[in-house]
Amino acid sequence: MTQGLYFEELPLGWSLSTKGRTITDADVVRFAGLSGDFNPLHMDAVYAANSEFKQRVAHGALGLSIATGLAYQEGFLEGTVIAFLELEWKYSLPIYLGDTIHVDLKLVELKPMPRLGGGKIVLDVKLMNQDGKAVQKGVWTLLVRSRPEGTT
Repeated sequence: MTQGLYFEELPLGWSLSTKGRTITDADVVRFAGLSGDFNPLHMDAVYAANSEFKQRVAHGALGLSIATGLAYQEGFLEGTVIAFLELEWKYSLPIYLGDTIHVDLKLVELKPMPRLGGGKIVLDVKLMNQDGKAVQKGVWTLLVRSRPEGTT
């Protein structure tokens, strides 16, 4: 998709599943450097082996960040998203190094907001692992551009 979907083109109930992405050691190390979060659960294999997780885990915020990227890569927001307005997010299960995650999303609410140049969309989002388990889930609220007048 070279152009994202305008607010008027998004039907209630619309859904998609993104491609998968495997979490690597490099992902965790780069995210630690970017965020400043060097918690030993993420960085120290010996420490993590003695934790309740029994191995290193990815940062929860890394999972959320990758989820937003996976959704954006699908193209439906390309050139049409105006803003990420709100986030409600739950961390249900750890993401381990080597896990392959993908996003399942469903459009659950539409609200025209012509004063802002588009409309609010609410997405029910699940970040799933390779075993079909939701590791993170929540609701994203975005502002999406309306179709320009005079175009079809």
